[in-house]
Amino acid sequence: MSRNVYVDAGRLRYAQTVSVGPHELQADEPSDVGGNDAGPNPYELLLAALGTCTSITVRMYAERKQWPLQGVHIGLSYAGVHAEDSAQCETEVRMVSLIEMEISFLGDLSEAQQRRLMEIANKCPVHRTLTSQIQIRARRTGDSSPPLSEVDI
Repeated sequence: MSRNVYVDAGRLRYAQTVSVGPHELQADEPSDVGGNDAGPNPYELLLAALGTCTSITVRMYAERKQWPLQGVHIGLSYAGVHAEDSAQCETEVRMVSLIEMEISFLGDLSEAQQRRLMEIANKCPVHRTLTSQIQIRARRTGDSSPPLSEVDI
């Protein structure tokens, strides 16, 4: 079961505190776009979610098959918009257009096992979520009116 995620703006310009159950981390924008670089930016957090889900999914599969996977290393990068593009958010829809993932497996695995693990890597739940149509409904806390996505603006 998923825990709720809470995000609170900090005192620093773009710094955010992210709380997930008992865990807390910082997010921010890099200093070259006006942040204080107090934590990863939102796209880096998205990459971290994809990388961790991929690694966990691969490890679970290898454990079920009793394959000698000793570790997984994943490097991720993205090409697309950044904070300077946020000014056009109201007039232009912009999204990350490409995420690249480089995966290496540690352990005495055959070529066939490594190919299968790559197939499994591309089927992790976060990967499937990112490649599907996602609906996001935003509303103010305590507001009983329909979410903005369902209201003519």
